[in-house]
Amino acid sequence: MSEHPQDEELWDERYRSRPTLWSGEPNRHLVGEAADLAPGLALDVGCGEGADAIWLAQRGWRVDGVDVSGVALQRAAEHAERAGAEVAGRISWLHENLTAWDPGRGRYDLVSAQYMHLPQPERDVLFRRLGEAVAPGGTLLVVGHHPSDLQTTVPRPPRPELFFTGADVVALLDPDGWDVVTDTAVARPATDPDGRVVTVHDTVVRARRR
Repeated sequence: MSEHPQDEELWDERYRSRPTLWSGEPNRHLVGEAADLAPGLALDVGCGEGADAIWLAQRGWRVDGVDVSGVALQRAAEHAERAGAEVAGRISWLHENLTAWDPGRGRYDLVSAQYMHLPQPERDVLFRRLGEAVAPGGTLLVVGHHPSDLQTTVPRPPRPELFFTGADVVALLDPDGWDVVTDTAVARPATDPDGRVVTVHDTVVRARRR
């Protein structure tokens, strides 16, 4: 997690520092929460090297994958091509700074934001904008590191304002316009720098726009 979440130069350099930065597998909470959704148009927010977008496209979704890093997007496009022309043809890669980009209103059947950690004012603006981008009947899925992770020995930036709970996300949604399907903190094992296995938690919020 970067302390400058939308710093293009920083993220480009971080990607260049490794042949691959992420696992190449789709995020587990996307798989768990979106597997039962009917395919439509999806927005993969902070798509990185493209694993989530590719997983969605393989299941029939059309996907806009957006990221601040041009290096990440180039890798994502290459990974999609290796997954096959049909998969690659369902994905559009968008090079945008998410704190300034407007995805439009009511466009997407699924908006997925996985581990987007910004300071609260910018985060609230982004999450509200992402909610507005969801079409009626569509789904907003937000996943992030839970604030309780700061009490563990797993490395996290010492900035509490970067972390959020499900309640923080739900509070941004108009209760008359949304049905909250999932609001939980999911425990999972992680290994700290000393090799110890500890328990961390992921905030997972899935909401359906009425």
